[in-house]
Amino acid sequence: MNEKAPQSGSVVPVAPSLADYRPLSLAEEKVVAHLQTGDFDRLGDGLRPEDEDPERTVRADVLRYLILGSDGYRLHEKGLRLTGAWITGILDLEGCRIPRDIGLKDCHFEASPILRSAIIDNLFLDGSALPGLQADRLEARGCLSLRAAIVTGEIRLPGARIGGSIEADGVSIASPDGIALDADGLETGGGILLRGADVRGGLNLSAVRLGGDVNAVGARLERPGEVVLNGDGIVAAGDLALRGTTIVGETRLLGARFRGDIDCTSASLSQPGGYALRLNRTTIDGAFFLRQNASVEGTLDLTATTIGAIDDEPASWPKTGDLLLNRCRYGAFIGGPADAESRLDWLARQTPERWKADFWPQPYEQLSKVLREMGHDEEARAVLITKERLQRKARRARAKNPALRVALAVMDAILAVTLRYGRQPLLALVWLMLFWAIGTGVFAIAYRGGAMKPNSPVVLRSPEWTMCDLQRTETRFMPNAGQDLTGRAEVGQNQLTCFRNQPEAASYPEFNALMYSLDVLLPVASIGQKEYWRPDSLKPNGTFTLNYYFFQSVIGWALSLLAVAGFSGLVKSQ
Repeated sequence: MNEKAPQSGSVVPVAPSLADYRPLSLAEEKVVAHLQTGDFDRLGDGLRPEDEDPERTVRADVLRYLILGSDGYRLHEKGLRLTGAWITGILDLEGCRIPRDIGLKDCHFEASPILRSAIIDNLFLDGSALPGLQADRLEARGCLSLRAAIVTGEIRLPGARIGGSIEADGVSIASPDGIALDADGLETGGGILLRGADVRGGLNLSAVRLGGDVNAVGARLERPGEVVLNGDGIVAAGDLALRGTTIVGETRLLGARFRGDIDCTSASLSQPGGYALRLNRTTIDGAFFLRQNASVEGTLDLTATTIGAIDDEPASWPKTGDLLLNRCRYGAFIGGPADAESRLDWLARQTPERWKADFWPQPYEQLSKVLREMGHDEEARAVLITKERLQRKARRARAKNPALRVALAVMDAILAVTLRYGRQPLLALVWLMLFWAIGTGVFAIAYRGGAMKPNSPVVLRSPEWTMCDLQRTETRFMPNAGQDLTGRAEVGQNQLTCFRNQPEAASYPEFNALMYSLDVLLPVASIGQKEYWRPDSLKPNGTFTLNYYFFQSVIGWALSLLAVAGFSGLVKSQ
């Protein structure tokens, strides 16, 4: 390198010239000869070389010299475009400002290029083989392209600013013991494209800001037992597209935001015994797709996730114990089942006890809300009834006092049978009608058998009633009359029938079994039948009828109070 000595005696380095790099290789001579024409773009056949060849070998220092345009060697406006080169040494462009494109496609790099804090237009490394890429804080006004590249080390892009997209479709990155792509804090005007990529190692996309999608359709990402895709805090204006993607390891997106969809159609997510997909506190403005033979082997964690809509299918749901939906909120089901039975099976795949909880009511409330908004009112009610049953079961399990557990069990059983825990208060009316019908039968049979009597002390002391207890062939001394009176009943005739045949009884109100049963059943109503008739315990079947009379009165009070409580919502779990 040339040096110039000023008067002070200090040695100041001067910019190198091309002469410092001579002799040039045949490949370097071609590059220099066509540098300013803009029409040279390949060495040899242009394919990535497998072995070092003098006709294709270019030193990284020479490329750096030409890229920076020193000593009169100014790049063409198209920038540097070179394919098929074998590049030796380290291409170090750290901190450089390069207002041109750099295209080094299908090249073989012996060392990782360094572009830390560099400012460029576009960087194209498509099809190249690299041992890594160090581009921390890189600023590219256009795109960073690594299509079909083969990278055998880490690609570092922390804090980089890319005006366009990171295009890495078909890339192969192998860093199995660590991070394959570190893009922590990256900002792009476009997206990150990894379609068909093969990545062995971790992808760190935490705190990334994207103007487009994270598209890994058809890719394979592997880091068994570790976090393979870390997208904590991502903010993306587009989708997370994982259609047909195979992921071995944990996909973690905590507190992320996608203004589009998360599409796991036909994807395979595998992390046995751990988290396969974590979307805690993530917001998905669009839909979450899990369908077409998608599989989740491991835990699918949607805790506190907010989703616009869900499109899934039962065959793609994780197995029981591997689903977390607590505090998950979603707007609708746009595909998959929307019936209570199927969705309750979906919720039943949660096992709160695995996570040291006894029950999560919110997933049931959310499912009911969505089904109701979709117009499935009966399905929504069925979900809430199941929620009440499970929640009360958990409450009983928490009770330490055995007597309290028994009391709660009895109360819950009554509420389940009569009101469906307050979710179907009209069911109490059905029970009232049932007991009304039963009572009608019981009291009708009692009346026909003579087991009913007037509910009037005056009538019960009258000869019309008392003498009907004797047949006509019998007499009885009546103190009130001071004489023996003859019985009035015909042979085989019971006292009640005899009484009703007396002319004096014609004005006494008729017995109506239907209205009598209703009068007994409704505590707040007064139809008038109870005022005139009551069961006679001295007659055959009378004791049973009287006991049933008391039973139906109690049932009427209880069902009426339960109905009121049910309609007012007092018996529902909050």
